[in-house]
Amino acid sequence: MNEIVETLRNIEQNYKIFQQQQFTFTRALDHTREEAHDLIRPVATIVQVQCYKDHHCVSATDRRILNMFISICNDLRNLCQKLETVHPGDQVTNGLLERCKLLLNDSNDLSAIRATYPHGVVNYLSYEEARYRYGGVVSLLPVVIDHLKEWVTYTKRHLLHQVSHGRAISKKEAPTSQNPPSVHFATHTSICNKATVQLQEKDFQKFLLENQRPKQKAPWRPPGKH
Repeated sequence: MNEIVETLRNIEQNYKIFQQQQFTFTRALDHTREEAHDLIRPVATIVQVQCYKDHHCVSATDRRILNMFISICNDLRNLCQKLETVHPGDQVTNGLLERCKLLLNDSNDLSAIRATYPHGVVNYLSYEEARYRYGGVVSLLPVVIDHLKEWVTYTKRHLLHQVSHGRAISKKEAPTSQNPPSVHFATHTSICNKATVQLQEKDFQKFLLENQRPKQKAPWRPPGKH
């Protein structure tokens, strides 16, 4: 899991560098679309960006920024494959992974997706760019990264819950230790003392009964020698 977290952190750092050059990215798309005579349809798939880079780039700057976008997409795909092998997953994590794999598919139509707050990538575009050209392609990376971060957070919490639950069961099933001998000795001593007190009380009651009996008077004898 630590390796997964570190890989995702590195991808996120690369994306932040890419995000700082969003204007360069959209200008590169403008240039390559013009070279490809493809100014009508929006940039809606990863393979479309790949095609622009491979066949219609005339500037090293444009090629570099488009290649950076493709490279981050590939890193995210590889991470998705690794996540499937690290954790068997459940309905939540599998759903997140399937969503990421669909978004990162080369031919998937991205034109309808939009990154929302706290991401401001769409806000940096003009109205026409956001709605008709680049709103989907600039939203792809932040949306996928958010899904993967949610996957990591959920999985770590779920694993922690399983570990805590397992420890609780282990403690519950552990055999209870017998009472220490001192407890038995103290209990036995208390019973003996109680019996002794009862015997003493019984003897005392017997003594009272004997002393409460009326004493017989000696027979009367005339004075004199006997």
